[in-house]
Amino acid sequence: MTTWVKRLLIANVGVFFLQLTVSGLTELLAFYPSFVLSRPWGLVTYMFVHSERSFTHILFNMIALYFFGPRVEERLGSAHFLRLYLISGIVGGLLSIVFNQGGSIVGASGAVFGVQLAFAKYWPRERIYIWGVLPVEAWLLVLITTALALYGGFTGGGGVAHFAHLGGYLGAWLYLIWMERRSPARQWKAKLEKPAKKVEVGNWRNIDTKSIHEVNRVEVDRILDKINEKGIDSLTPAERTFLSHFAPPDDRPVRPH
Repeated sequence: MTTWVKRLLIANVGVFFLQLTVSGLTELLAFYPSFVLSRPWGLVTYMFVHSERSFTHILFNMIALYFFGPRVEERLGSAHFLRLYLISGIVGGLLSIVFNQGGSIVGASGAVFGVQLAFAKYWPRERIYIWGVLPVEAWLLVLITTALALYGGFTGGGGVAHFAHLGGYLGAWLYLIWMERRSPARQWKAKLEKPAKKVEVGNWRNIDTKSIHEVNRVEVDRILDKINEKGIDSLTPAERTFLSHFAPPDDRPVRPH
């Protein structure tokens, strides 16, 4: 089991037992959408509080965290995983303000739904066995739970914070997009995909291919042949970038051929 999955499991179970022994703790830590300005801590603390009347509430949330969490944490890294978890829960609470159905909200469902969305993104065809029997692929499970949450949210809720679940999906989706846009791989790809004319090639006519290591010489010759056949503007951004490493600056005199 990974670091933060273990810590979150311990925290949730520990708080649940405290709820059973400390009077008024549930009300103190619950989130009240109507009183978000006077009780802002509830946006975070509600994720660690569960219904005392139903043991299945915390049980199902912790089972989902136990099965989905470790692979997601290994894929994202511990820091990103924790941020994903917390942001999913917080956005779940904020969405509950917009679609406020009254009362208080407790439970890690929004945060766990965010972890579930991340799992479905990276392993969409992984089969999840509902009740240990019915196989459903991860991407389909997200669609089904989204549809059920929308239906439940707009038809009265039935005592379930459906919009907190949807907010968990929304928060995770936004965080994963932010992560990908800031990733080094995406930034390098964006650099290579700049308009070709903005990548300075240098004095490619004066490249001395004999001085280039044979590992790169074949590719340089291929690119130079492409220029002779189709012109310099035919090169892709990646080809221009590669060629620029071997071309002398433009201010050097060109040797006649």
